[in-house]
Amino acid sequence: MAELTTADAGVATILATAGRDFLLRNSGDQVKISSIEASTVAIYFSASWCPPCRRFTPKLIEAYNELVSQGKSFEVVFVSSDRELEAFNNYFAKMPWLAVPFSDSEGLAGLKKRFKVRGIPHLVILDAKSGEVYTKDGVELVDDYGIEAYPFTTEKINELKEQEKAAKDNQTIHSVLGTPTRDYLISNKGDKVPISDLEGKYVGLCFVVNGYGPVVQFTSLLTKIYEKLKEVGEKFEVVAVSLDGDEESFSESFAAMPWLAIPHGDKVCEKLARYFELRGLPTLVLIGPDGKTLNNDVAEIIDEHGTDAWEGFPFSAEKLEILAEKAKAKAESQTLESLLVTGDLDFVLGKDEAKVPVSELVGKTVLLYFSAKWCPPCRAFLPKLVDEYNKIKEKHNDFEIIFISSDRDQSSYEEFFSGMPWLALPLGDERKQQLGKIFKIRGIPSLVAIGPDGKTLTKDAKTPLMAHGADAFPFTEEKLQELEKKIEEMAKGWPEKLKHGLHEEHELVLTRCSTYGCDACSEAGNSWSYSCKECDFDLHPECALREEEKKGEESAEAAPAGYVCEGDVCRKV
Repeated sequence: MAELTTADAGVATILATAGRDFLLRNSGDQVKISSIEASTVAIYFSASWCPPCRRFTPKLIEAYNELVSQGKSFEVVFVSSDRELEAFNNYFAKMPWLAVPFSDSEGLAGLKKRFKVRGIPHLVILDAKSGEVYTKDGVELVDDYGIEAYPFTTEKINELKEQEKAAKDNQTIHSVLGTPTRDYLISNKGDKVPISDLEGKYVGLCFVVNGYGPVVQFTSLLTKIYEKLKEVGEKFEVVAVSLDGDEESFSESFAAMPWLAIPHGDKVCEKLARYFELRGLPTLVLIGPDGKTLNNDVAEIIDEHGTDAWEGFPFSAEKLEILAEKAKAKAESQTLESLLVTGDLDFVLGKDEAKVPVSELVGKTVLLYFSAKWCPPCRAFLPKLVDEYNKIKEKHNDFEIIFISSDRDQSSYEEFFSGMPWLALPLGDERKQQLGKIFKIRGIPSLVAIGPDGKTLTKDAKTPLMAHGADAFPFTEEKLQELEKKIEEMAKGWPEKLKHGLHEEHELVLTRCSTYGCDACSEAGNSWSYSCKECDFDLHPECALREEEKKGEESAEAAPAGYVCEGDVCRKV
């Protein structure tokens, strides 16, 4: 346990209040603040109800215990955001450090205000003697570097970054995957495989989390590519870098993988997430035969080209050009049936689960509607889509929509589909995953327009539909360009800037936009708004210009002969 003592200065003046000169241990013992001896003190803002806090606290406990066992002069003080004493006590019981008493609500609030805490977990690290703040990014530093960051000064962090840069400059497969105490990887059978076996090979580092849909789908695809590359004799290996919190989850996901892995719980996994600047999942880092990084992420390339991606290995510029040409040829030969027919799956569903052959839709303009009941923007968009669908169908029978659901259960799917007058893919249909990849669906609701010849008209039919309604049909480039010209004509004669009574702080600027909510009438708008980007404030042009017209009318009525009114001043001519 860390030793304590300090003069009534620095951290002592920060942690004490007029009526309290002590902190607590989870045993209930009081510790005089003036006795804190630690040279570095971390103030930990956290709460038991906060999932990110519950994930971070074990890491901080581990780092604290390691530092104390090494004799480092370090202390942590817990500042709770729990709402009840029982929750505070249960959470604090797991912590080996000190805490501001839960009963001192004024002291707790004062510390949060002093350090401008806007979210938790938040870890402020100080020089105990002077009270100087070393960093307010303690959570990130403990996450990234663990005890190596001690004492968390700017100089220490810069030193670590320089070391990382040097490591990248001299990178080898051993420096990436090994540690001073481990020179092997493991197979899913538990065998230890020397890292030296990977020398001279291309190595993919696949960051994984058990049960996460996109990762599960990607590793399934990667398995096929991995086996194909092995079959054709490529020197290629994959290493799983697990970010799972418990060994059971790791073992469950690793059991289905035909490649190697870093042992579960090895801190190298978190280090590699930082080292390769992990931004999301799935991610596949490609290391060359010389141990140097070729590409920080080829997952998107693999996702885009599917099982054909093996032909682009090792994803050099020349190989990517071959893949691009193949993809172009595939797009040019695309038909509605090539998109929607897979083996025996040659139908979509109508009402009462009636099977409608895809062949009956050939020659029509078809919108693929990616959506789900659990998604609030999808639910908000559906009435508009139904309304415009009905308007289009009144004039054009060669039009249809197919609902492609991301719902999690059959009852939600059926309830949502019941409010749609069009067709659908069955829930969980394997074609959904392939269509999502082809059209790079990153969010919902999304609308993709397919023309009568089966070619893609636009991957974003939602924007023109919101802006122009049924007039956007048939979603061809020519039609959308024609509508674009009308939008440009619409704004001619409108002032570029104006002031409005609802937002007197700044001028509003005439801005092209997609969908927004008008802050005057609360209705949705599109195409044009009078906007203040700084304040996220938007007005329909008609709402903004209505006030301008009123101002003009008031000015005309109020100004007697011989006077002119400009802005806030009326003067004699």
